[in-house]
Amino acid sequence: MITCPLAAIDGTLALLRQAGQLDKECVVLWLGTRRGSEIAVADWYLPIQEAEVDYFRIPPEGMAALQAKLRSDRLMVAAQIHSHPGRAFHSEADDEWAIVRHLGALSLVVPRFASDTFANNFLEQAKVYQFSSVATWDEIPSTLVTETCLQII
Repeated sequence: MITCPLAAIDGTLALLRQAGQLDKECVVLWLGTRRGSEIAVADWYLPIQEAEVDYFRIPPEGMAALQAKLRSDRLMVAAQIHSHPGRAFHSEADDEWAIVRHLGALSLVVPRFASDTFANNFLEQAKVYQFSSVATWDEIPSTLVTETCLQII
C-alpha cells in the first residue's frame, strides 16, 4: 500500500499540466520510504526527461541524477505518474520505458495532460496499473484502488 499526501498529488498535477501546455507527455516520480508493508510518499520528483506529445523517456543522465537523489535522501521510487494527451491507458511505450518494475510497482496515467485533473478527482480520472509477477502491467479497477494499493492522506 502506498500512502500519498494531497500536496504530492497537487505538485505532480501542476508539473503534468505545465508540460501539457507544451503538448508534451511528462513523468513524475513519487519518492518515499518503506514503513513495514506500507510505502509513504515523502516527495515528488521531476526527472530529466525527453518527451513529445506521445511518449516520454528518461535518458541515462536523468537516471544517474535520480539514483543520486535516492541515495542522498535515502528514498525509493514509490510510483511513477505520467500524462497522456487523450485517454489514460498504459501504452506499449509506457511498458518499455517504465522506471519501476518490481512486483507490485504502481504506474498511474493521467488523461488530457492533466488539464482537468485535480486532487478531488484524481482517483476518478487516473488509471492505476500494477506490475505483476508475470511482468505485465495490470489495471486496478478504480473501485479497488484505495482498498488495495493507494491511499490519499
